[in-house]
Parts: sequence; structure tokens; C-alpha cells
Amino acid sequence: MTKKDSFYFDNFCTCANLAGEAAKFLLDILKNFDADAIEKKLEEMHKIEHRADTVKHDLFSEIMRAFITPIERDDILKLSNSIDEVIDSIEDVLLHIYTGGVKAIRPDAVAQAEVVVTLANSLSLLLEEFRNFKKSKKLKEIIVEINRLEEDGDRAYIKSMRNLHTGNSDALEVIPWRDIFNNLEAACDACEHVADIVEGVIIENT
Repeated sequence: MTKKDSFYFDNFCTCANLAGEAAKFLLDILKNFDADAIEKKLEEMHKIEHRADTVKHDLFSEIMRAFITPIERDDILKLSNSIDEVIDSIEDVLLHIYTGGVKAIRPDAVAQAEVVVTLANSLSLLLEEFRNFKKSKKLKEIIVEINRLEEDGDRAYIKSMRNLHTGNSDALEVIPWRDIFNNLEAACDACEHVADIVEGVIIENT
């Protein structure tokens, strides 16, 4: 693989690792919740998101200059944007905790966030292996595992939403928590979307 080709796969891995960093940071916040510290934590989370944006912009600059790319330009862009969606959804969870004035964390949110962390870790493994997609014997196994984990996320989401709506009559609490759970689910979906794109690239190029 040429240095120019390697740049794209390195970029994917860097962004995936930042998604993992964001997921772990969110889980730590939820497990050790301090309502008074949320504004500061949100600023720290935004720094992670900003680092990911910078890496993504580097990729966009490179693809504009490139004559030949290792995979289709459209696939590169879709993959980069999907990884970015993982990070954005994670940041949005914390944003809704802050704007909703949440004072205590529901256990269901921790359970969902744990699935997001596991998915993000699998995403890093997937994209590290992706650089060798034409020869890899592990990619299919990782993709299947991501699909399974996303199903775990679906179950956790459904349970969270049911518990929220059947055990709470306070609309002021229901509204922010619905957004929080939706964004945790969106992070899971974005991870699976990355795996779907990788699977499509493998099918097209092998």
C-alpha cells in the first residue's frame, strides 16, 4: 500500500479511535455523574468532537487533490461521515443532559452507553483490519459482531423507552430523556452503518 493510500485508512482509524474515546468519556460521566460539572464535561467532549472534525477535514482536503483513491471517493466520504455521526450522537447525549437540566442518571442510560462503548471498540478493530480488506479473514467476523451488538443496543433502547414512558408522568423529565435515549440509539446505528459501508466496499472490490 502506498503512503497516499495509507493516509485514508489511517484517517478512518484515527476517527474511530476518537469515537471510542468519546464513548468511554460519556460512560464515565454517566457512571460518576455530577450535575454541577456537566458544562465543563460538555466542553471537554466538544474538544474530542473538534479533533475528529479536524481529521475529517484533512481527509476531505486530500480527496480533493487526489487523482486516484484506494476505494471509491463516494465510499470514502460515506465512511468518514458515518464515523463522524457516531461522535456527534455521543456529544448530543451530553448536550441533552445539559440542556435538559438532568439531575440524576437513569440506569437504562448507563446500559445503553455500555453498548455504545463496546460498539466503538469493535469499530476501531474493524477499521484497523479494513486496511487489509482484500486479504483479511477477520473482517466478516467483526462485521457480524457489530450487527449483533447493534441488536443489543436496539433491545436496550426499547427497554429504556418503555421504562421511561410507563414509569414516569413528568413531561419535563420524559422529554430530555427521550432525546438522550434516541441519541444513544443513533450512535449504535451509526456504528452499524460504518460496518455496512465497509461490507459494501469488500463486495465491490473482491
